[in-house]
Amino acid sequence: MFIKFRPLLKQTLWGGDKIIPFKQLDTTLDHVGESWEISGVPGNETIVAEEPLKGLSLNQAVAQLREKLVGKDNYRRFGNEFPLLIKFIDACQDLSIQVHPTDEIAEKQGKERGKTEMWYALKSDQDAHLMAGLRQQLTPETYARMVENDTITDAIARYPVKEGDVFFLPAGRIHAIGAGCFVAEIQQTSDVTYRIYDFKRKDKDGNYRELHTQQAAECINFEVLPDYRTYYERKQNEGVLLVDCPYFTTALYELDEPMTLDYSELDAFVILIGVGGDGRITDDEGNSTTLRTGETVLLPATTRTVRTEGCVKFLETYV
Repeated sequence: MFIKFRPLLKQTLWGGDKIIPFKQLDTTLDHVGESWEISGVPGNETIVAEEPLKGLSLNQAVAQLREKLVGKDNYRRFGNEFPLLIKFIDACQDLSIQVHPTDEIAEKQGKERGKTEMWYALKSDQDAHLMAGLRQQLTPETYARMVENDTITDAIARYPVKEGDVFFLPAGRIHAIGAGCFVAEIQQTSDVTYRIYDFKRKDKDGNYRELHTQQAAECINFEVLPDYRTYYERKQNEGVLLVDCPYFTTALYELDEPMTLDYSELDAFVILIGVGGDGRITDDEGNSTTLRTGETVLLPATTRTVRTEGCVKFLETYV
C-alpha cells in the first residue's frame, strides 16, 4: 500500500510562486510559502487523498494501523503521533532568524519536544541565500546586545544556494531561509520555533513581530564551526546518504534505470519525496503509483520492497 496526502498549502506574506507549478497543482493560489506534505501536527494534520484510507488524518491512520504503519519501535516511542513533518518552502523574502530547542530544553520549557531538521535545496533563484550557524564566538550577553542593536546577522554564516545543496540543522543551530530559496524540509514533528530577529519588519497591522530573545538564548548552541554545509558525492542509480541522526535518516536517489529498494530489514515507515523527474513505484504486493516531481509518498512499515521505474530523483527518509 502507498499513502498519499492532500497537501496543506500555506499562503504567506513572504510566499513565492514556485510551489504550485513544482507540484503541478490545478489552483490559482498565489503567495504560497509552504506546502505541508505529511504532517501530524495537531490542527495541521494532512488528510489521506486516496483509498483505502481516504479522508483519515495522518494520526488517525497511525491509530488504525499502529505498528503496521510506523513500525514497532516507532509506535512504542511516539504512539499515534507521526514523528516526521515534511514540507516544501518557497521564500520570496528573507525569513526571520530562528532557533529550535533540543528535546531536553523543550521539556524544561513546557513543550512536548524540540526540533531538529534539514533542508534540501530545490531549484532556487540565482541570488538565493540562507543563513546557518555562527561564524564568530558569542556569549549570551553579546548575543542579546547584537539582537538589540541590529547586528546579529553579522555573526551568522551566510551561504549562496543552488539546487542539491544540503544543510543539517540540529536543534540549537541558528538559521534562516533567505529570499529566493526553495527547499524541501524534513523535521521532527514539532512547531516550536523561537524568533531571534526579524529585520525590524512590521506586519500588515503595523506591529513588530514578537521576538523570543530569552527563550532562544536558552536554546542556542554557541559552538562555532568552520562550515555548516553538508557535503556529499552525487551518484547515479544508488542511494547517497545525506543525514543520519537520531531523529531521521535521509538519502538521495537519482535514477535513470529500474531499481529495487529493499526494506525487508527495516521496521519503520519510509517517505519518498519526489524532487525531480517522473517515475513509477511498485511494492511487493503489486500496488503501484506515480512518484513525480513534487509528490510525496508514505510507505507503511509492512512494505518489503519497492521497484522504481523511470527517470526520477527523490529523497528517502525514515525514523
